[in-house]
Amino acid sequence: MKKAIILLAAIALAGCAVGPDYQRPAVDVPQTWRFEDKEAKEVANTAWWEQFNDPVLNELIDIALEENKDVKIAAARVEQFMGQYRTTRAALFPQIGLGAGASRQRTSEITGPTPQLESVPFHNEYFTNYEGFLNASWEIDLWGKLRRATEAARADILSTEEARRSVILTLVTSVASSYVNLLDLDKQLEVTRVTAKSYKEAYDLFKLRFEYGIVSEMEVSQTKSQYEQAMANIPLFEKAIAQQENALSVLLGRNPGPIPRGKTIDQLNLPAVPAGLPSDLLTNRPDIRQAEQNLIAANANIGVAKAQYFPSISLTAMFGYASSDLDSLFTGPGMIWSLAAPLIAPIFTSGAISGQVKSAKAVQQQTLYQYLQVTQTAFREVDDGLVNQQRTREQLKSLNQQVEALRDYVRLAQLRYDEGYTSYLEVLYAGNQLYNGELTLTEAQGTLFLALVSLYKAMGGGWVVEADRMTGQNVKAKE
Repeated sequence: MKKAIILLAAIALAGCAVGPDYQRPAVDVPQTWRFEDKEAKEVANTAWWEQFNDPVLNELIDIALEENKDVKIAAARVEQFMGQYRTTRAALFPQIGLGAGASRQRTSEITGPTPQLESVPFHNEYFTNYEGFLNASWEIDLWGKLRRATEAARADILSTEEARRSVILTLVTSVASSYVNLLDLDKQLEVTRVTAKSYKEAYDLFKLRFEYGIVSEMEVSQTKSQYEQAMANIPLFEKAIAQQENALSVLLGRNPGPIPRGKTIDQLNLPAVPAGLPSDLLTNRPDIRQAEQNLIAANANIGVAKAQYFPSISLTAMFGYASSDLDSLFTGPGMIWSLAAPLIAPIFTSGAISGQVKSAKAVQQQTLYQYLQVTQTAFREVDDGLVNQQRTREQLKSLNQQVEALRDYVRLAQLRYDEGYTSYLEVLYAGNQLYNGELTLTEAQGTLFLALVSLYKAMGGGWVVEADRMTGQNVKAKE
């Protein structure tokens, strides 16, 4: 019997696994980016947010990585799939159990083994039984069904782990983007308040000049309109700031509330442009790695489905003792045992198995195209990020020059009005142009920072591993 078990074990270990073995699909990878940056640096594997040189931002990202609820949910999901993997993998090994019991029963005097009749002496209708045993079972994985299922379960773990890292990637970039947006809104609010103060001074001056009959009431109304328009924008920016603070608070795992500031947007350092080849994305981006693990799992599930065409063999064994007397339970006469090796094979299933195989192949095709789609999206996002930061730099340069020109325009318009060469409408128009130009310039500043943040997100890189370490919740899938 031992030789038979050893032989079956050897067959199981040497048995083939039905279904296709995974091979990474060919991906049409660009040789270079369509928009290159000559000043790009190898910084994709560093904690890039530290390049802003703002300790408050660094602290906010640390807090988010430790307290964000999405990160905690993702970590718990990895643990869930780890448990499922262990459950699936356990089927590869023998299962051993222990049982024991004691029972006492009474049989019917009429329908019992010996009916109670007048001609039959009284019999004992009470029975006591004691038993203790070990049982074992093992399904011989001749066709690789259990190995394929384990392969799929392990890929599911790794996919969930990459999904968790995608959450971390999104979290870090979201905190940085929200903080930049907050500083951008602060600057726009500051510009608006300074502008409103300037308009208020002009309005007060025109009211005084109107009282002395120097200017008309129409000019007073014009200056008041300009002032009130600027004042109306202040609560809009204050509302946007409060909402941005609330959104950032949730990212930090907190209730809505105020957010501390470090540097202003003018004081922030611009991060360097990260360098990398398109082929690097296949290993740098967690969403691409997640898509590939999904493909591996779907590929393995084809083998699980196909294995149902073949017979399954299980070994079962039981050894123990049974007795009606507890004192004689563990004696030779009380020994019981059994061995069995049932074989089950499908003969006619009305297409049930072929339907499962067809379904598994269709799922594999879906995940294949999803993998290819994710890679193409990654290439597009990086190219978009490169062109965004390049063109925004050019835009920012022009906007700076425009604002300088508009300041000259305001100064000259005021001189022309003071000398009586033009009406105050020209001064109002010049002031509004300068105000709008300063707001546009501030928005472009924020857009450039956000473009670089998006570029780091699009390229992925070793910084995700560093951020993962900071969460203290990273989980490794075991072989």
